[in-house]
Amino acid sequence: MRDIKITNISDKPQEVDAIPVLEYTHPRALQQYTNADWIPQTMQSKASKDGEYVILLQYPFMFRDTKLNYFTSNMPVSSFETDRKKFLGDNEYGTWADPVSLQDDELSNTEALRGDNIAALMHHLGTLASGQSRQLITLLGQGPNLDAARPVIERWRNPEEVEEALEELSAFWDSYLSTMQVNTPDSAMNAILNVHNPHQCFITRTWSRYLSYYQLGLGARGIGIRDSSQDVLAIIPAMPEDAKAFLKTLLSFQKQNGSAMHFFNPLTMEGSEGDSLEREDRPHYYSDDHLWSILGITAYLKEAGDFAFLDETVPFYDKDKQGNPLESASILEHIQRGLNFTRSDIGAHGLPLLGFADWNDTINLAKGAESLFSAHLYGRALTEFIALLEHLGKDTAGWRKAYDEMKSRVEQHAWDGEWYVMYFDHDGTPVGSHKNQFGQIHLNGQSWAVLSGFASQARARQAMDSVYKRLNTKYGIKLSTPGYNGFDPRYGGVTTYPPGAKENGGIFLHPNPWAMIAETMLGNGDRAYEYYSQINPAGKNDLIDLYESEPYVYPQNILGDEHPQFGLARNSWLSGTASWMYQTGTQWILGIRAEYDGLRVDPCIPSKWDGFKATRKYRGVTYYITVNNPKHVCKGVAHVTVNGGRAEGSLIRAERGASEVNVQITMGSS
Repeated sequence: MRDIKITNISDKPQEVDAIPVLEYTHPRALQQYTNADWIPQTMQSKASKDGEYVILLQYPFMFRDTKLNYFTSNMPVSSFETDRKKFLGDNEYGTWADPVSLQDDELSNTEALRGDNIAALMHHLGTLASGQSRQLITLLGQGPNLDAARPVIERWRNPEEVEEALEELSAFWDSYLSTMQVNTPDSAMNAILNVHNPHQCFITRTWSRYLSYYQLGLGARGIGIRDSSQDVLAIIPAMPEDAKAFLKTLLSFQKQNGSAMHFFNPLTMEGSEGDSLEREDRPHYYSDDHLWSILGITAYLKEAGDFAFLDETVPFYDKDKQGNPLESASILEHIQRGLNFTRSDIGAHGLPLLGFADWNDTINLAKGAESLFSAHLYGRALTEFIALLEHLGKDTAGWRKAYDEMKSRVEQHAWDGEWYVMYFDHDGTPVGSHKNQFGQIHLNGQSWAVLSGFASQARARQAMDSVYKRLNTKYGIKLSTPGYNGFDPRYGGVTTYPPGAKENGGIFLHPNPWAMIAETMLGNGDRAYEYYSQINPAGKNDLIDLYESEPYVYPQNILGDEHPQFGLARNSWLSGTASWMYQTGTQWILGIRAEYDGLRVDPCIPSKWDGFKATRKYRGVTYYITVNNPKHVCKGVAHVTVNGGRAEGSLIRAERGASEVNVQITMGSS
């Protein structure tokens, strides 16, 4: 539904026609570009007179009796068009900027029986005086037939219904954004955290990487299991019930052996192994996909306290010949299957096998290669699961042993002298080592060594200092360096890009917040904030001619300093950067994060800040938080008061029945 307001902003009366137009795609959208024989012959349109209104109906012929598209409006229509060729004119050499048919008084009233179908409605709005406005409502929908659609059509022709729906939409956004509001000394940080970043997180939760200006939603790529399991992390505080339902959907694409599919089509709910199917000489699974949901499940439980969720059952993706699931299991069992898959799927060094790839889709080593990223993600997932089991009063000995085993292997094999390696190839050759000509150091190998807890304090600090020295630039942290300078099938997709682009030494933004989180875990708020500010789009207005991306959403990547166009951003909106930057800003720099027993307030801020204020809604209670930093430290909570009374520690628990809690934090030595 669109509520269109047309106003005459000139100083003279104007005769105005309004012609809303849309173009249909076939359900098998990709074939519209690859099969010009079958697709055009199936597309048809009809017009139905509905009193003074016109309803344009459209369908691929095989869906005529089951899925009918309709387009209509709330104003009388004098003519219509459903054939793009006639609308554009000049044998379809006409343009959308100046369609030939609009030179005529009326459209042709053609009901397209094949070809490229559109829907266009001619509305004569009459003469509008200077400053006068007219409202036009259009409605695009789908139903099994026209009779079933009529109640919907009649409802949304009513301007009062439309106004009420828009008010409900506005109320939703007010509620969603009010979950957390911040007031820091950085106006760009305030702007991004209070409005734009959570808005982008909602969009990525909805669309994953499926539909944008860069991913066209034509069926070649679906909703990513890995992607969405991270996207959901950012919307849990504002939409816990939505997150819960979505996590169950994602878990339904986990296999019985604990691994997971890579994508699923949101229209058919069919899973796919994704790009791993492209090469027969590579494994057909990703070593990280199944582990991300564990972070989502534990984050949901911390936010909602809904521990009965662990007992709910979800089917595994494996099916019989009739398409029925072979097995269902509890959420808790799904977690354990995922962890056990990684624990047993190991290579020569006892580290997780890479599969086709880990988070970095573009490094595709031969079968037998091992991934330090998946080792660290496994460690992080184990840390979260062990904390959950402890809260539930369950035995953790076996899982602690698994954690200690992997930590020992990482520390024994992966330290390269000044940083951690990223992979071991099938023959044991390290990748991400000073011994390599290209790709000597990888960002994820360092940040995730901290996030997993596998790195010792000394190695963690050394590794992150190497990131700052070797990978940081004024526009963000590079994923690796130096870039591969030529295609090399041994490494795969990463070498299809020139040095400085995307995963080949580019500033791939998604992992940048992981480095920020690592720095906060090490207590270095100055560096975490430096990294944060480098990529905050709200600070890019003065660089927009170079940056070329919206200054209110995170892009996926920025060209690195090995590329001649260093600083150019691309692939905005649908990026995991959004979720992780929101988590980083709110939970790790400002330090306000949900835990099983309460709300933790443990900031790690730049030392120059005097403090900040924030409002956070948590389990039905609104927390008003003031943080003071009189000694200008980065980290450390010296004094806490809750509703005026002294409290011990940085974990805040609301009194039963309270609706508001006032928290005062003084930073300093604890």
